[in-house]
Amino acid sequence: METTEKFSTKLNKQVLHKLRAYAKRNNSKIAQVVSQAVAEYLERVEVRPAFRDAAREVIDDHRELLKELAK
Repeated sequence: METTEKFSTKLNKQVLHKLRAYAKRNNSKIAQVVSQAVAEYLERVEVRPAFRDAAREVIDDHRELLKELAK
């Protein structure tokens, strides 16, 4: 069973209204929706630095070839 921890935050009124409506439409609890949304957001933003690092490495390793291809 997944453990949870209670915390408090503030949201823009319109965002909170949409969140409540979404949870109600989908028979979900707000905590479930927020938890899933935050998990997906963190996964998405954590991939970017890894991708950026890999792209930088490829560019560094193949700088001369890329210059020739750009001509």
